[in-house]
Amino acid sequence: MRVVMFGYQTWGHRTLQALLDSDHEVVLAVTHPKSDHAYEKIWDDSVAELAEKHGVPVEIRNRPDDSLVERLREVNPDVIVATNWRTWIPPEIFALPRLGTLNVHDSLLPAYAGFSPLIWALINGEERVGVTAHMMDGELDAGDIVLQRAVPVEPTDTATDLFHKTLELFGPITVDGLALIASGRTDWVKQDRSRASFFHKRSIEDSRVDWNWPAQDLERLIRAQSDPYPNAFTYHRGERVRILAAAVSDGRYGGTPGRIFIREGDGVVIVAGADARHGRNHGLLIKRVRLDDGTDVPALEYFRTMGGYLTPTRTVRG
Repeated sequence: MRVVMFGYQTWGHRTLQALLDSDHEVVLAVTHPKSDHAYEKIWDDSVAELAEKHGVPVEIRNRPDDSLVERLREVNPDVIVATNWRTWIPPEIFALPRLGTLNVHDSLLPAYAGFSPLIWALINGEERVGVTAHMMDGELDAGDIVLQRAVPVEPTDTATDLFHKTLELFGPITVDGLALIASGRTDWVKQDRSRASFFHKRSIEDSRVDWNWPAQDLERLIRAQSDPYPNAFTYHRGERVRILAAAVSDGRYGGTPGRIFIREGDGVVIVAGADARHGRNHGLLIKRVRLDDGTDVPALEYFRTMGGYLTPTRTVRG
């Protein structure tokens, strides 16, 4: 089939490579310009460079426009494949090919439509994550499902681990999905919209630690903001401290959320949870931190004395 690829960053790069390795003819690649957004600079393998290396024409757009519609009509694709395209694709584009547009999204739709699904899923304690190939319609990530594939979330998995696990699914699910479309099948699975959820892009603000969260949620936040993502952070005596490694404490500790309380094993326990005053909560056991100068140190080395508080801003509490 004649395929146009809409893709961006490493997800798009991996998908384009799979298409180039397949029997399909890639007649055009459409991608975004490079971005300075903190999250869009992380997995940024270039779709444009890969396409040009293989002699595939490239169009670079922040969002589709009339000139792109005309270009698509010129190349006359049988199908469009979209992977990690960051803006809305209008019906005059997604409905243009005779076989429609296959979108590949890194969540188990209808849950976690939108942005940063792996990070949000890890924070929320999901047991599985995965990839969905679905036919694009007028609502973002809401079209009929062609294929889904899942991987388990292990207890120590970070968002980086989940990225690599799910990235391996992108090429195969795209090629397999196109094979089903080419076979003439149209009996796709409709999404149950009562189970749908939609998440916004993450920003640095979303990495700020809220000590009113339960320790279990905070521990997952730390894993979700693993290198090379912007790490979860808090403030100690006016200095920003990034939390690199943490666990849920063995003991239960009471008091005020954010209190630097006690040494336990190889870390320091911070009181956590909005109801911590009842003394029934586990705390967050911080094991390793990163300072603003880039130095990584064990928490036991950084927190020399107990007492005082970790705060969401530079405000110093006693």
